[in-house]
Amino acid sequence: MVQLKQSFLRNRLLRALALEDFALVGPHLEQVMLPRGKVLIEPNQPIEHVIFPESGVASVVALNSDSRPVEIGIVGREGLVGPSIVLGVDRTPHQSFFQMEGAGYQIPIRHMIRALEASPCLHDLLLRYIHVLMVQTAATAMSNGDSVLSERMARWLLMCHDRVDSDELALTHEFLSLMLAVRRPGVTEAIHLLEGTGIIKARRAHITILDRERLEETAGDSYGVPEAEYERLIPMPDGSGASHVRLPGL
Repeated sequence: MVQLKQSFLRNRLLRALALEDFALVGPHLEQVMLPRGKVLIEPNQPIEHVIFPESGVASVVALNSDSRPVEIGIVGREGLVGPSIVLGVDRTPHQSFFQMEGAGYQIPIRHMIRALEASPCLHDLLLRYIHVLMVQTAATAMSNGDSVLSERMARWLLMCHDRVDSDELALTHEFLSLMLAVRRPGVTEAIHLLEGTGIIKARRAHITILDRERLEETAGDSYGVPEAEYERLIPMPDGSGASHVRLPGL
């Protein structure tokens, strides 16, 4: 087995681990490809792995009685998929799947639990990350209740943009309508509004961010609180402050 070098990893949680904590999880990490649409966690089924994305974006969705998904959170290289394990819970009513393809590392649940039991510091770090997820979910609820669709769209595009290395996002109108819990014509109207002001450029199954600053202005107060909380609670690997050109810490 090839020993992973912590300094080469892109997942920020793995990078933030103390050396002794990384020694608990590093030998059990297995690299995985994460294609678009890959389901990582099924609702109400035992979770088999915790996944630490290195690239791409995963969605956490709640399913209604018609199995229609509504996004309640997203995860990229700043986090992990399967946070309920950290809380001692082996399953969740929510589904997690990859919406933008990428790659990462997975660790079997038995090894993750042993590492958490062996290290209070590891447990504390991941609990702080779960707090950030809770803040993100609350921000999503507030945005859905108080923001117009163009602001919600801007917030969601910013969150995806934070987690990828390109200004181009592979997203369809149909997928956006599912994630924002609105009809497709509403998504098309919101995209046309943002495109008409030169903030984004849309073409089939792709959206390109042209003006990040104005996109943030459009999102307004709906964006930024979870991101700032992450920066406050999750240290940079070298102990310094934020260094990301877009979003602190991601």
